[in-house]
Amino acid sequence: MASCSSSTAAMAMAITIFLFLLSFATPVFLAKPTHQAHHPRFASHNYRDALAKSILYFEGQRSGKLPSSQRITWRKDSGLSDGKAMGVDLVGGYYDAGDNVKFGFPMAFTTTMLSWSVIEFGGLMKGELLNAKQAIGWATEYLLKATAHPDTIYVQVGEAGSDHSCWERPEDMDTPRSVYKIDKNTPGTEVAAETAAALAAASLVFRKCNPSYSKILIKRAIRVFAFADKYRGSYSNGLRKVVCPYYCSVSGYEDELLWGAAWLHRATKNPTYLNYIQRNGQTLGAAETDNTFGWDNKHVGARILLSKSFLVQKLQTLHDYKSHADNYICSLIPGTPASQAQYTPGGLLFKMDDSNMQYVTSTSFLLVTYAKYLTSARMVVKCGGVVITPKRLRNVAKKQVDYLLGDNPLKMSYMVGYGARYPQRIHHRGSSLPSVANHPAKIQCRDGFSVMNSQSPNPNVLVGAVVGGPDEHDRFPDERSDYEQSEPATYINAPLVGTLTYLAHSFGQL
Repeated sequence: MASCSSSTAAMAMAITIFLFLLSFATPVFLAKPTHQAHHPRFASHNYRDALAKSILYFEGQRSGKLPSSQRITWRKDSGLSDGKAMGVDLVGGYYDAGDNVKFGFPMAFTTTMLSWSVIEFGGLMKGELLNAKQAIGWATEYLLKATAHPDTIYVQVGEAGSDHSCWERPEDMDTPRSVYKIDKNTPGTEVAAETAAALAAASLVFRKCNPSYSKILIKRAIRVFAFADKYRGSYSNGLRKVVCPYYCSVSGYEDELLWGAAWLHRATKNPTYLNYIQRNGQTLGAAETDNTFGWDNKHVGARILLSKSFLVQKLQTLHDYKSHADNYICSLIPGTPASQAQYTPGGLLFKMDDSNMQYVTSTSFLLVTYAKYLTSARMVVKCGGVVITPKRLRNVAKKQVDYLLGDNPLKMSYMVGYGARYPQRIHHRGSSLPSVANHPAKIQCRDGFSVMNSQSPNPNVLVGAVVGGPDEHDRFPDERSDYEQSEPATYINAPLVGTLTYLAHSFGQL
């Protein structure tokens, strides 16, 4: 099966992959804007450099057999027997953050957001488009394996408890690689519907450059969504001991059903999904007032996504989603009557103590994406008597990204490897321990904690990793043990890819 990722060394597979990658060439060269945009003269940041690094980061999170094209070379093969104990092949995919567990729920959301970034802004990415597609393909290959059996999804490999009791490189991993699944008897609607969304969104990414692979993805997405909808139940109930408190679903599964249906509608144009949305939208929380968007809560993302159908495709039956999306915007923008958002003294959106930067990157993506839809429809957002233009949305997003890249009280970039000053002690096992090349001997489970608790900088730079970020007072201690602020995660980076692409293009850097 063709994908963006390299597989075995077999000659046939090598030729297949070469031809597959060659199929990417056309979109790269055809992706020029049809008109010359007016670029501002000065940008305080090199958004193109930040974009390249934000995508490169995903190579540092890879699990499985690494390809010869691997650019983060201090990482080596890992998890090569994942799934074997259950008689399934679950090799590959991504480690979600700084540990060595593969969690299906955040991995699927990461895939959806990487895909959405490419769908909206891939035409501007130039040379980074291929890298972005390969990052998506590495995930979809795994998600196809995890959904290979009907009415079953393998949603986790590894035990968080035993994994967290060790501080070891993924290459040395010797903790149990237990496999956990959802099925008819142990449903998990959230993770199933998010996986369907990821496969549907990715099918759009590959539609032109690899139509056969795109068809495989959408066919699987349809089957997985049907399973999610038919066998309803929270995966946090059936798998509570395994997934909680790490990726426990707090928002319920209704938001994922609406989100999954929205992506299937966009990918298939099948009226079945439009009818589903119209029939179930309200009960699934279309008008929900919770304005958080991330791996757990998809309400806001679904509103923005569905608003496109009204704004751009002129689908009148979805006009309510414009007002739902506007309500979100009005809650976010300072100075509006409905504004609820909290900001740090330095100007950073602040929603949560644990990994707040995920909220910053996901929100910024929604702002530039909604601005794109509004511009296409020549519309604005009205918050009481205050008019919010697409330009205002883009400016708010830019300010957040600029803070992340160094325009903050500490003058620190929260992206590793970008700028003159960035976190040196990120909460990440592979980055903090000596690489296999420099230290071939195995580092035992508990031995790594001496490094984890030290003040020495990480020897391996995980380029592009965005950490959890500062606290509500703009403080950042840069301590490896502080996972809330110092741990990077795939779902922090994924939405940032789209926003950085837009900014790099708007300043003439792409």
